Amino acid sequence: MQETPLCLSVGHLLPFYMSDSNKTDFTNPSTFILLGIPGLEAAHVWISIPFSAMYSIAVLGNFTILFIVYMEPSLHVPMYYFLCMLAVTDLILSTSILPKTLSIFWFNSREIDFSACLIQMYFIHSFSVMESGILVAMALDRYVAICHPLRYSTILTNPVVAKVGLAMVLRGSMLVLPYPFLTRRWPYCRTNIIPHTYCEHMAVVKLACTDIHVSSYYSLSAAFLVTGLDVFFIAVSYTQILRAIFSLPTKDARLKTFGTCSSHLCAILLFYIPGLFSFLTHRFGYNVALHFHVLMANAYLLVPPMVNPIIYGVRTKQIQDRLLWLFTFKGT
Repeated sequence: MQETPLCLSVGHLLPFYMSDSNKTDFTNPSTFILLGIPGLEAAHVWISIPFSAMYSIAVLGNFTILFIVYMEPSLHVPMYYFLCMLAVTDLILSTSILPKTLSIFWFNSREIDFSACLIQMYFIHSFSVMESGILVAMALDRYVAICHPLRYSTILTNPVVAKVGLAMVLRGSMLVLPYPFLTRRWPYCRTNIIPHTYCEHMAVVKLACTDIHVSSYYSLSAAFLVTGLDVFFIAVSYTQILRAIFSLPTKDARLKTFGTCSSHLCAILLFYIPGLFSFLTHRFGYNVALHFHVLMANAYLLVPPMVNPIIYGVRTKQIQDRLLWLFTFKGT
């Protein structure tokens, strides 16, 4: 796989940020330099406004979901346990990138320690895999609730839910573990400048001055394996769900049953579409503008955490009722 030199990707920005020390050989740089959004440096402060708003809504919304489920005993069921797992994952994903991104936008603090960069990389990719797994678990929950409603409480018991959650955590943790270890062992002698707002795996690995096919092929295989299997299981679940819905006698019953899946379907689309776009453009989208790719990569980690609690809050009557009770209680 032929790589485009970084100096051609970033263009005239590199001479400003590079020094002679950046061009000398080094095995592991002490720090990396995050450019932010290349080509839009003048607009960084303005871009920080929607980024901050999205993060604030994500934090408020997901903590609200966690608080409501914790406080309401009637919501202590598998569907809302999985929703809480999704909320925690969304909080960690958005928090893993935004503080550093805002420090770049507001204070021009572009340096990040090499080890901190690897830790950030690990958190971003491992929790992305976990979120994908949680969406599969939520599809399983909807399948059992609609296709086997009488056996729901016996199939999805609390121990089963805990085991599913643990399996998702272990899968994400172990599958992404080679990323930082492989990244650390490569020699870096081109530059330590990353044209991104955070330490995305391939954005860092492409700076190495050696054959990186092992990292590239492993990340590509892992991404397609996770996405392919998870989308397949979700598709199978919803095929069975649709068959059960269309077998219902009345249109109202079909719409009401399908409505219980609408929030989950929106969460699936919000997660997979921008994620797949970001993944493919980073490897094959050589004609995609760099600033557009970086913006999409940030949206992939900020938009779902912001929108998911809104979707579930609007579409889930139990959460609406509990929110209304809280506001009414405080008002009285």
